[in-house]
Amino acid sequence: MGQPYPPSRSARGRRPLGGLRRGLAVVAGLLALTGGLVAVGPRASAAGLTQVTGFGTNPGNLTMHAYVPDGLATGAPLVVALHGCTQSASDYYAKSGWPKFADRYGFALVLPQTTSANNSNSCFNWFDSADSTRGQGEALSIRQMVDKAVSLYGSDPRRVYITGLSAGAGMTADMLAAYPDVFAGGSIDSGLPAYCATSVSAAYTCMYSPPNKTPAQWGDLVRSAAPAGTTAWPRVAIWQGTSDTTVAPANATELRDQWTNVWGIGQAPTRTESLSGDTTLSEYADASGKPAVRVYSVSGMAHGLAVDPGSGPEQCGATGTYYLDTICSSYHTARFWGLDGGGGGQTPGGLPAPAGLTVGGTTDTSVSLSWTAVTGASSYEVYRGGARVGTTTSASYTDAGLATATTYAYTVAAVDTAGAVGAVSSPVSATTTGHPPTCSTANNYQHVAAGRAYQSGGQTYATGSGQAMGLYNTFVTHTLKQTAPGYYVVADAGC
Repeated sequence: MGQPYPPSRSARGRRPLGGLRRGLAVVAGLLALTGGLVAVGPRASAAGLTQVTGFGTNPGNLTMHAYVPDGLATGAPLVVALHGCTQSASDYYAKSGWPKFADRYGFALVLPQTTSANNSNSCFNWFDSADSTRGQGEALSIRQMVDKAVSLYGSDPRRVYITGLSAGAGMTADMLAAYPDVFAGGSIDSGLPAYCATSVSAAYTCMYSPPNKTPAQWGDLVRSAAPAGTTAWPRVAIWQGTSDTTVAPANATELRDQWTNVWGIGQAPTRTESLSGDTTLSEYADASGKPAVRVYSVSGMAHGLAVDPGSGPEQCGATGTYYLDTICSSYHTARFWGLDGGGGGQTPGGLPAPAGLTVGGTTDTSVSLSWTAVTGASSYEVYRGGARVGTTTSASYTDAGLATATTYAYTVAAVDTAGAVGAVSSPVSATTTGHPPTCSTANNYQHVAAGRAYQSGGQTYATGSGQAMGLYNTFVTHTLKQTAPGYYVVADAGC
């Protein structure tokens, strides 16, 4: 993880960061880097880290890597882990400790990776609104990876979590703000408040001396990034070393202010606890008494991810550059989210998963679903690609407004009379009908030879529409758009 220091700054072990998006030197590359156990022993797994392709349009130019324990059950949680600057998915996989708990607790792990093609230091561009805003750039690529994982592994779309280190932590904060409907929880390790910076110069300020905004001002940045009307927010863990000179410890305070304000709770902890590794836990509970925000302050730790190599149940990871031997942050974060079954995170209600989810029919723009009714259900939530798209009181639902000739993954869950959402069903896939518009530019002779056009009396006409295209020869060129099987229209003005 190259550090985001300006050339004028120097310190032991530091080197100038350089890394602006798409090649300009951007110091802000980020941050330069940017209880009781369930009675289930660690499971040996022959699985390994693999690359997954075809996860979407990928506007952020990222690659997707995944680790899935052998025999992973349908409906298991999903954790997304973002590396720091100069790191990679495989590096984070090998040293962060997350695979150990994926095996122990049973969840899929997705590790997005950026490269020097995006940022010269291979940092996630947390400070660039073109990459950190909902529906854009790297943020959308990560969202598409979640959809792909839910479809491939049958992950529970209500138990998706995200964590990251340094630059990855900055992007994690942005993702939690932009996609609170996707992530049930997050962990920001040596990171910054969501949308603290939207430029390289502002990134410097955030890293070394974050703005002292009020909790409401920080909270407003999250609320303005989230979908309008959002009322449910992710539970957030904040990890910070007190001797971090790359990302000032004051960032942890601003992060606390931001997320407690979003939750509508105060900035005084409801309890504190001393943990191993000279770590102090400060907890902030919601109105029901459940922890909503936790701050883990590691005394004397510099910039990096807290790990604790060893085979003990609370140990994990491996030391290395920006992997610091203090305490296993992954273990404590997993338990905070409830991945150990201890109830710390958002877990399903008591109703079973609906059985028999099937696709009843499709049109060019809709998919009809049905399933077996669940006793005790007052309604059902329907999820497309991991995101809730509708609620119904019957055991059927039609999802409309879809793209033509596109495949979607669906799951459904029952809701009891108290509003608790039960276990999610096994996924099904459905493909809308119609023909995806495709375009071809060629001369008239080539169009006719390919069947996209025909000739009559020395003139050329588009197949299906019959639109005139001029002389039948190699000197006249057109673009034809196929809008249905065997039907083409002239699209010279743009396709």
